[in-house]
Amino acid sequence: MNMQQIKSRSRKQSPKPDSGAKRPPGRPRSKQAHSAILNSTLRLLQRTGFSELSIEAIAADASVGKATVYRWWPSKGALVADAFGSSAARELRYPDTGSVREDMRQQMKQWVKILRGRRGRVVAAIVGGGQSDKELIEAFRERFVWPRRLDAYEILRRGMRRGELPRNADMDLVLDLLYGAIYIRFLIWHEGLSDEFVDEVVELVFSGAGTQKPVASRNGNRRIRPGALSGQGSFPMVTEALSRR
Repeated sequence: MNMQQIKSRSRKQSPKPDSGAKRPPGRPRSKQAHSAILNSTLRLLQRTGFSELSIEAIAADASVGKATVYRWWPSKGALVADAFGSSAARELRYPDTGSVREDMRQQMKQWVKILRGRRGRVVAAIVGGGQSDKELIEAFRERFVWPRRLDAYEILRRGMRRGELPRNADMDLVLDLLYGAIYIRFLIWHEGLSDEFVDEVVELVFSGAGTQKPVASRNGNRRIRPGALSGQGSFPMVTEALSRR
């Protein structure tokens, strides 16, 4: 029997796959459970606030076991941060319009839209819960604030390469001025959040940033470690300052 005959015989004897066989449980089911947990977290957080939210309630609402939740998230704070981040990730991507002002303007308007909607309650719950739960604020800072801070750095660097900003502009100060204004309005005067307000802030900040005298950046425009955000004027620091008044 030559090699061709062996191959032919082997093909004839090989069993055909059962097209009606059920697929074993695996990744699709895991993805569904993961999404269900995130959705349940957001839904319950809007109802109860952070302090009353529990892993047991989230697991029950998502129809999964408590152990399944802890398989992906080490704490309630980490889960809340990821749940909010996943719901807003696509909307908060920075565009590339060819203008640093327009890139920031469009992204900031998306952030304002989120804060003015139902998910604004989630941010409020995180802010309120974070005043007594350090782990929550740290999780929100590391999992939500910091990744977008890194994206914003790149947008500003892009503006520097195009000559729209001084090469040694203090990126942290620029971002603190842009987003700090939004956070203050959200926490103190929610009705004042509008697209027109964003336009005014962007024009004011970039008009000043584009004409300022060169100054040394606080971090030399280098990436700072995530933990250092607590001293870089990130939004949690705004709420901490307010709580000390």
